[in-house]
Amino acid sequence: MQIMISHTEQSHILIVEDDFASRSLLVSYFENEGYRVSETDHGESLVQRVIDENINLVLLDINLPGKDGLTLTRELRTHSKVGIILVTSKGDEIDRIVGLELGADDYVTKPFNPRELLVRAKNLLWRVTDEPSSSESPINRLIQFEGWTLDCSRRLLESPEDGSERLPEGEYKLLHALITSRGQVLSRDQLMDAIHDREWTPNDRSVDVLIGRLRRKLYDNPNDPHFILTAHGAGYMFAGEIG
Repeated sequence: MQIMISHTEQSHILIVEDDFASRSLLVSYFENEGYRVSETDHGESLVQRVIDENINLVLLDINLPGKDGLTLTRELRTHSKVGIILVTSKGDEIDRIVGLELGADDYVTKPFNPRELLVRAKNLLWRVTDEPSSSESPINRLIQFEGWTLDCSRRLLESPEDGSERLPEGEYKLLHALITSRGQVLSRDQLMDAIHDREWTPNDRSVDVLIGRLRRKLYDNPNDPHFILTAHGAGYMFAGEIG
């Protein structure tokens, strides 16, 4: 319990929402849980504010006046590793996909369940602030495959050339699920459960988008992949050698 309180106290959330009622509701949700919360109704100078105020998580409405949420997601991800949760409407499926492509970690759809939103934010903050679970051993937090290393405690993907990149939440969960089931074909249903833990629609393309992003980061040719193979009509499989 002490660990959770400390984690909550040090986490700083910025809510970017132009609708006053929605923004006030979000602020109250997180303040009642003990988080430090800031708010704004626009995205101007957002990158600088995130850096200056040591923001850990941005809850970002897609439909903002001026710079919209997608533009801001791209700018944030270019300059910062801050956690990003997009707030979308039911009809924003294409925008959600684009948001994931641009580097958002997760999304919630209006009207959202307050408890679900808090759980998603807490889980993302836990990873963003690099606080690994005390129950994990150092061995379990490092997965090595063909010169690559996946540091599970920090979501870092390290290449054989010593370059490293912190993966967004969805990419990390997807890669981890594939690696830990090496040699097995995982269906889109299984992968969606792994990355979202939510109800989803059959035409949701989140998995395919994230697979494409992971292949680029692993230098995996989509026409002749080495690590992440496509089982047409069935799903995806990790084929790399682990250890």
